Amino acid sequence: MAAAGLEERMGERVVVVGGGVIGLSCAVRLAERGRRVTVVTDREPGETTSVVAGGLIYPRHAEPADRCAGWTAVTVEEFRRLAEVPGTGVRFVPGRLLRRVERPVPAWAAAVGGMTRRSDLGEPWTDALQFTTPLVDTGRYVAWLAQVAAGSGVRIEHRRVRDLGDVGEADLVVNAAGLGARDLVADRAVTPARGQVVHVADPGLPEWVVDEDDFSYVLPHGDHVVCGGTEEHGEESLDPDDATTGDILRRCRALVPALATAEVLDVRVGLRPARPEVRLERAEPDGASPVPVIHCYGHGGVGVTVSWGCADEVAALAG
Repeated sequence: MAAAGLEERMGERVVVVGGGVIGLSCAVRLAERGRRVTVVTDREPGETTSVVAGGLIYPRHAEPADRCAGWTAVTVEEFRRLAEVPGTGVRFVPGRLLRRVERPVPAWAAAVGGMTRRSDLGEPWTDALQFTTPLVDTGRYVAWLAQVAAGSGVRIEHRRVRDLGDVGEADLVVNAAGLGARDLVADRAVTPARGQVVHVADPGLPEWVVDEDDFSYVLPHGDHVVCGGTEEHGEESLDPDDATTGDILRRCRALVPALATAEVLDVRVGLRPARPEVRLERAEPDGASPVPVIHCYGHGGVGVTVSWGCADEVAALAG
C-alpha cells in the first residue's frame, strides 16, 4: 500500500502559480520528486521582481524569524553547492553589515555562519557584523534556474490566473504568486514595497557593504554593482524616479568612495511582496479551490534568501 501511494503521488499534476525565484525553486524540487509540474505565470522569468533584487543572502527583518532562519540555512547550503556550478551567478563574498543602533547579534547569524562583530568603527555606526555569504547575480541566476526547471520537465504556461479555480487540470496547486497573491486569494496583508536600485560599473570591489539603518547597500557582481535602495510601502509605480536615483548614488558613493566615477549602467524598479509574515502552509480543498493548495508567498525582500528552504518545505508538504 505504501509503494502504491508513493507511485500515485509521483504522477501527481502540480500547478505552480508564479514564475519568480520562489515559484521556479518549488517547481524544480517538485519535479525532482517525480511530479508533473506546470508553472503558470504572466511574465517571463527575466521580467519578475526577482531579477531586480540585489541578491545578498541574509534574512533582513523577516518573519517568522525562526522559520526564516531555518530556510536561510538550507538555502545557504544549496548556494554553497551552486557556487561551484558554472553559469549560476552565485558567489560567496565577504562583507560588512553596518548598524547605527545598538541591538543584539541577530538570531539568523548561525544560518550564514562565521559572523564576527566589530565595534571600533566610530560615528555614525555603533558596530558592524562581518561575514561571508552568498551574493547572487539575480539576472543570471533566474535565467539559469528557468533552464534547470525546463530540463527537469517543468512546463511553462504564460497566462494570468485570476482565481485558484482557474489553474486548469491539477491534483495540487502551489500559490507562489508573490504580490499577485493579494488578489488571487484576497489576502489584504500582502502589500507592495517599491524598491529602486541603480547598476553601476564594478571598479573591482572586494566586498559588499550594507548600512542597515540607512537602507543603503553596495553589492558587487564583477561586471556591475547593485546600489540601493528604497523600500516604499504602498507605492506601486514601476517607473524609475530620477531624484531617487540621485539619492541612491549619493548614499552609496559616501559609503564606498571608489564608486565616485563609476559609470551608471541601468536603473531598475521592483515591487516586493511584503507581508507581516511569510505564509507557507497547506490548505485542503474548499470553496476557493477543488484541490489542495500549498501557499508560499509574502517573502518581501528575502525571496532569494529563503528560496531553497521554502522549496524543500513545499515539497515536504506535497507528501
